[in-house]
Amino acid sequence: MSLRSAGQTSPREEAWRHRRDGVRCLLRLIFSAGLFSCLLSQHAHAQFGATTSDEAGAPANQVIAIRAGHLFDSRNGSMAADQVIVVRADRIREVGPSGSVQIPAGAQVIDLSRATVLPGLIDAHTHIFLTGESRGRYEEQLLKESWQYRTIEAVLNAKRDLMAGFTSMRDCETEGAMYSDVDVKTAIQRGLIPGPRLEVATRAISTTGGYPLEGYSPEVTVPTGVQIVDGTDEAAKAVREQIKYGADFIKVYGTHHFRFTPDGRLVSIATFNLPELQAIVNEAHSEGVKVACHAYGGPGLHNCIDAGVDSIEHGLDLDDSAIAEMKRRGTWLVPTLYVYEFEPEEDLAATNGKTSRARIHEGSFKKALAAHLKIAFGTDVGPFPHGTQAKEFEYMVRFGMTPAEAIQCATMRAAELMSWDDRVGSIEAGKYADVIAVEGDPLGDVTELERVKFVMKGGDVYRNDLK
Repeated sequence: MSLRSAGQTSPREEAWRHRRDGVRCLLRLIFSAGLFSCLLSQHAHAQFGATTSDEAGAPANQVIAIRAGHLFDSRNGSMAADQVIVVRADRIREVGPSGSVQIPAGAQVIDLSRATVLPGLIDAHTHIFLTGESRGRYEEQLLKESWQYRTIEAVLNAKRDLMAGFTSMRDCETEGAMYSDVDVKTAIQRGLIPGPRLEVATRAISTTGGYPLEGYSPEVTVPTGVQIVDGTDEAAKAVREQIKYGADFIKVYGTHHFRFTPDGRLVSIATFNLPELQAIVNEAHSEGVKVACHAYGGPGLHNCIDAGVDSIEHGLDLDDSAIAEMKRRGTWLVPTLYVYEFEPEEDLAATNGKTSRARIHEGSFKKALAAHLKIAFGTDVGPFPHGTQAKEFEYMVRFGMTPAEAIQCATMRAAELMSWDDRVGSIEAGKYADVIAVEGDPLGDVTELERVKFVMKGGDVYRNDLK
């Protein structure tokens, strides 16, 4: 056994640091040359969570008053008419009826009196490092595109999501691009690029045989989309490593492979065993970090719940006992409905037209809703185009939620899942001035949220089509 001296790094760590420095250097060159000047906001500013001293910030003396024709209250799911929001720098200073809120002298007034104003939306399951997985695209990204190139794509995707009204996001791994999401998050915080407030998972974790790339000769070494571990020691070490390099939460894959039985039942294959998942959860929770678990159903789903993960991602095939245990523990569900709707052909072919993951998921979601599980809005955007994920609202409503409930899932409830409810998720004094607007009434037609016309993040206006 060879022992490294204190401070000495492994070859893998050195390789990562080299690639990370390359990404940072490339971004500096790109933005200093002005090649992406169309992406930059004049007053892009920092988020909460950063510890650097060079954070950008909205001017301290900037005062904006927004006249809202209708304002959605994400705490109680109601709509109030004729409201005023006063914003100073990046925070909301005051909110209330126009007759009781005095607009400060010299304030810039934004007239949204013919619009519906809402808190900035939160997508709790995104993949900014994916730009479509269909027809071999995933393998192309991992095999043919550098981390630097994929980081540039992620920058563009982050801007698309922001412009669609998503001012905060929980990004669920880089799909093989190591810790590049930390750099994107930092660049947004420092005002180099526009984008949502990000909570990042970095690499994600699965087991041998538990994630692509797969199907290659054992003689050929190919990259994997996640960090592969086996056994409790490796599992705990991976958590420590990912937190060390910037993970805000840990993403694990409790299931991966699946198949359909002749009668159309979905069978999900577990990855981790229970002790491995317990090692991951215990290590993460000891450092105050939450764990999100990708799981469809079966033993892998139950292992995740029993290990104490904080959220189940997807949950396509929740059985009654899983729902009961999630209810008892307070485990969140992030369902991601639309991603299984837009390409059902493979599932229909496998079941001779009997069913699909989308239809199984629909039933599971309805059961979760009836059981009053804690549900947060998440879309899995990346396999389908960034900036279009508000389509998720339509399916949440179609499968049983009211429009108000669906919007609450994408505001206060998602903020609670991410432990950000003290600063985002509602339009209240003291919180970040993350505000969006649409022309119509989303409580009458939730698809209005697919047509966001105004976006403010932290007091800076990134979009205003309502002038």
